[in-house]
Amino acid sequence: MALKSTIFKAELQIADMDRNHYGTHALTLAQHPSENDERMMVRLLAFALHSQGEDREPLSFANAMTDMDEPDLWRRSLVGEIELWVDVGQPEEKWLRKASHRSREVVLYLYGRNASLWWTQNHGPLDKLGNLSVWQIPAEASAAMALRARRTMKLQCTVQDGQVWFGDGEETVALELTQLKAPAAARY
Repeated sequence: MALKSTIFKAELQIADMDRNHYGTHALTLAQHPSENDERMMVRLLAFALHSQGEDREPLSFANAMTDMDEPDLWRRSLVGEIELWVDVGQPEEKWLRKASHRSREVVLYLYGRNASLWWTQNHGPLDKLGNLSVWQIPAEASAAMALRARRTMKLQCTVQDGQVWFGDGEETVALELTQLKAPAAARY
């Protein structure tokens, strides 16, 4: 018998002063049996960093763990076009190439002990993808975020001047993401 996903509920308060976005989101996350708490919390961080106001199409969690044609998070237009594709972890280069052809913008969040090694091995081919940006989360920060995982969570994410504070009211993890690759300038 197949193992079922574990359901997590999160109330995520966002105060992103860099983008002038403030809001509270009631989220339901399905944690696949093969997904650890660290990866799930990085998905929540990615949501916080890309959520928008009500004037834009909503950002949603996709079925990346069960459907290999979907990202971890995405924003789709009203006609179904993929505007934003967000992945976390260390995917295969061909997967990111495919994503860059399907979406207007692709963002990857690297985390974990081997993130730097993965980037060293893959950055050459990825530099050719003009709509891809790559960010690295410090390994100690993503591990500390994993310790905040609970079946029911009240989380806060504050962003100011490129600094991120992610906490649960008892403990806050301060982190600064490193941009490894910026998207190419738009050509018009």
